[in-house]
Parts: sequence; C-alpha cells; structure tokens
Amino acid sequence: MTVDAHHHVWDLSVRDQDWIARCNPLRRDFGVGDLAPEARAAGIDRTVLVQTITVAEETPEFLALAAGSDLVAGVVGWTDLTRPDVADELARLRELPGGRYLKGIRHQVQGESDPEWLLRADVRRGLAAVADAGLVYDLVVLPGQLPACVRAADALPGLTFVLDHLGKPPIASGALEPWARDVRALAALPNTVCKLSGMVTEADPASWTVDDLRPYADTVLDAFGPARLMFGSDWPVCTLVASYGEVVAAARQLTGPSDHDQIFEATAARVYGL
Repeated sequence: MTVDAHHHVWDLSVRDQDWIARCNPLRRDFGVGDLAPEARAAGIDRTVLVQTITVAEETPEFLALAAGSDLVAGVVGWTDLTRPDVADELARLRELPGGRYLKGIRHQVQGESDPEWLLRADVRRGLAAVADAGLVYDLVVLPGQLPACVRAADALPGLTFVLDHLGKPPIASGALEPWARDVRALAALPNTVCKLSGMVTEADPASWTVDDLRPYADTVLDAFGPARLMFGSDWPVCTLVASYGEVVAAARQLTGPSDHDQIFEATAARVYGL
C-alpha cells in the first residue's frame, strides 16, 4: 500500500475557497476523480485527504467522501479546538457516516497572528482532547512558529504531532537557518513526525530542481529518520509548479530506495492507522 499522506479536494459550487486568488489556476474544482488516475499512474494506492478551510461542514463531507472512495484511506479534518465541548464534537464526528476515516485534526496555524497560538490554554485543552480521542494533530506552520510547536509537543507527549510541508522552509532563498535548528529541536521529541511534502511550492517556481530541494529533504531525513517521515503530494497545490508525477518522482529521488517502504507506506499507515 503506497500512500500519499497529504492532498486536498474542493468543489467551488459547494463553497468558495477564499484563499485562492481570482486569477489562479487553482480556482476550479478538484475532486478525487481527478486525482485517482494520476495517483495510480505514479504508483500510489491510497491517500490521506487533508482539510482545506476552517469550515465545520467540510469535515463531514470529507468523511462521507472517504467512505465511498477506494483511494482515500483517511481524513485529517478541522474543528474549533477552542470550543468548550471539543471532546463531544470529536466524538460526534466519529459517529457520522465515514467517521471511522477520521484520523487527525488540523488548523491553519500559519494564518494566526500570534506566533504562540498553539500554547494558548484553550488551544492546549483542545489538543489534549484530540489526543484523548486517539487522533493525531497536523501542524501547518511557518518557520517562525516552529519554536511554539516544540513547546506544544513537549507539553503533550501523548499526542502525535505531524509537521506538514517540513514547516515551510525558505527553499527559494536557499537559507537553512534558523529553520534547520528549529526543525531538529522538534524532531528530538519522540511524538513528532514530518511530511515530505509541499517543497516544490516553496522553491523558485520558474527554475526549481530536485537539487534545490535536497538540503531540506536531507535535514528532515537526518532529523526524523525514515520511520518518522512520510510522503505527501500536496495536490492540487503542487500543480502550480509541478505535475503529480513529478512530485512523486522528486520525493523518490530525494530518498534512498531502502527508505521507500517507510516513507511511502509504513509511516503513514502507522501514524494515521490506515
């Protein structure tokens, strides 16, 4: 079971995706039916569908979609971590059609103005509820928010934190620090995992090469090891600069064949309980 642990879908007739600029090639519908032939052609068997916007209705829709799909094996959804009844809400989601596909929760922390949003008392209470529900928490953050991720993961050892997109390092500039220092600090905690995803859109869109990505991939491979690293395409966002097949091929080039079983299968299967 070769796994793509990170992709999205959306239907603009259901709701707008207000994060997409008007004159943007992403401003159209993207569904599992569009992804499936590309995934199969690239040797991907199953996927994890990840939340896109902070709208409560999206997660039940994704769960129902997963229940009717032979491609989607898990869903990382969204709920308001600060709501007092977050534990009850997580339980409700698990009881919905397709609820067994709920594997994790994510929030666009990258959009929060407070760099220590994850450390707020109400957020930490919500994160504890995610852990109690047996779910994982995906981190979508900017490099400057990594220190708060370290403190949150250290304070909640019973919760697995999955770092999306390597923490969005500044690949286009070629700079490694302080991102590398902070991502290593996160990796030093045993309850953390990293997705080898989102790199091409952080690189120079006009001229990126696999070699441009290599220092960043090498850093997380060394810090987390293949048993805590998983591949994610970030489709369809990746299509801004690369095809699905190119992203899969780049990830294979950036990792050794002996690591592929972990990075393309075992880590995602274990962490998300696929």
